[in-house]
Amino acid sequence: MENGEGGDRDGSLSAEQQEPNSDETYLTTHHLAAPPSGLTEDEFDELKDFVAEFHIYKLGSGRCSSLLGQRIQAPPEVVWSVVRQFDKPQSYKHFIKSCTVSEGFTLEIGCTREVNVISGLPADTSTERLDIHDNERRVIGFSIIGGEHRLRNYRSVTSVHQLERDGQIWSVVLESYAVDVPPGNTEEDTRLFADTVVKLNLQKLASVTEEMNRGDRDKASDQSQ
Repeated sequence: MENGEGGDRDGSLSAEQQEPNSDETYLTTHHLAAPPSGLTEDEFDELKDFVAEFHIYKLGSGRCSSLLGQRIQAPPEVVWSVVRQFDKPQSYKHFIKSCTVSEGFTLEIGCTREVNVISGLPADTSTERLDIHDNERRVIGFSIIGGEHRLRNYRSVTSVHQLERDGQIWSVVLESYAVDVPPGNTEEDTRLFADTVVKLNLQKLASVTEEMNRGDRDKASDQSQ
C-alpha cells in the first residue's frame, strides 16, 4: 500500500486482516457470490480477484458487512483523482459539513482526519484513520477510530477499476465496509442505513467525475480547433 506519494504496499494489510480477532469468525465470501446492484455479471467477473483481495472481511458476531458498486462514465484516473483525496471527502460524500486535518498534513498510512457531519443524522463527528492508499492500484481504505456516531468499528475499502468493451472505457467503483451492529438494532437495519449512505456517496461521485470528464473533453475539443 502507499505511504505518501509512493506505491509501496504496506506489508500484507488487507480488508480481511484488518478485522479484530474473535473466537467465532467467518469470512465475507458472500461478497463474491453475486454482483452488487447496478453491475452486470460480466463486469463483476472481471473484478472478482480484486474483491477477493480487498473486499473480504473476517467478522465476528455482532458485526455486518456489505459490498456496493457504481458504474461511472469516466476514465479511472479521473475518478481516482477525487477518491484518493483523504483530506477532502466532502468533494463527493454527502452529509459532511467540514473536514479538517492537522497542520502540515502529509498523506500517509496512519494519518487522520476530523469530519463534522451535518445536522439531522445520528452522528456529529467522526475521527478517521487512513489504512490503505495505493495510487498504482487505485485503492483507499479507512477506519473510524473516534467521534460521536453510530458506526462503531467501521472499516471501509474503496477501489477504482477500468473496464473496456468495443473501444469504450469506463470505471467501476467498488466500496465495501464492515461495522458493529448497535445494541437494539438488527443486522438488516444496520446494513440498510450504511448501504444508503454509501450508495448516495457513490452516486454523487459518479455525478462529480462524469461532469469533470465532460469538462476535460470540451476543453480538449476547444484547444484542437
